[in-house]
Amino acid sequence: MPGTALPDLTLTTLAGQAVPLRQWAGDVLLVVNTASACGFTPQLAGLQALHARYAAQGLAVIGFPCNQFGHQEPGSAQEIGAFCTTRYSVGFPLMAKTDVNGPAAHPIYTWLKQAAPGVLGTQAIKWNFTKFLVGRDGRVLARYAPQRKPAALENAIQAALAA
Repeated sequence: MPGTALPDLTLTTLAGQAVPLRQWAGDVLLVVNTASACGFTPQLAGLQALHARYAAQGLAVIGFPCNQFGHQEPGSAQEIGAFCTTRYSVGFPLMAKTDVNGPAAHPIYTWLKQAAPGVLGTQAIKWNFTKFLVGRDGRVLARYAPQRKPAALENAIQAALAA
């Protein structure tokens, strides 16, 4: 799958609804693994700001809650949803709790990691809030470390939206 366009996958929302990934075909995607009890959790506000600012131009922020790093996403789907909307007014789509590493990793993360390896070619996601930017053509443009704040991605997002 590396180097190929967006795979034909079905995602499951936090509410348990099946959503085809192709519904975002032609959009710019910012895919991020999130957690409610992480030092980077305040980035949800920045992700929401990007969503609010650029959704009408074709940006889709998609969050994947993940409990693989320090058990920082232990809650149920209902608890995760309530936390994200109440504390950070999240309006972008949140998917069901997802593994991003290991044998149970969701296929979207298998694809993203192969298409955009990390430092020194490593594929594993190192922590919560790793971000992937996917262009309108469905190809991965960049991978960003958890420390990279959403606002720092704005120029890259604007360029991807203009392409």
